[in-house]
Amino acid sequence: MYCKVHESEYGMLVAACDDSVQGKTLKDKDIEFFVNPRFYGEKKISEKKLAKLLAHCYSANLVGKKVVGLAQELTLVNKKNIVMIKKIPHAQAFVVLE
Repeated sequence: MYCKVHESEYGMLVAACDDSVQGKTLKDKDIEFFVNPRFYGEKKISEKKLAKLLAHCYSANLVGKKVVGLAQELTLVNKKNIVMIKKIPHAQAFVVLE
C-alpha cells in the first residue's frame, strides 16, 4: 500500500492506494482515472499504520481492493459509496466537523 498525508487548515487528508494500481490509469466507459504517485504517495505503508492514519483524518481518498477494504472494516466507507472503475474500488470519505 502507498500513502501520502496532505495537511490543510482543516486537518489531515489521507490518500492511499494498493501497490497494484499505483501509477496506473484506470479506464471504464466515461471515466479515466490516473492514480498519481505524487498524490497517493511514493512510500509504502503497513496496513496497521494506515489504519491509525484513517482513524485521525478528516478526509480520505482511497483506491484499490485492500485499501478500500480496510476502510470498510474501520466503518469509514460504506459499500454504497464505493465507485468501481474496471473492477477496482475507489472511495472518498469525509468526517463532518461540528
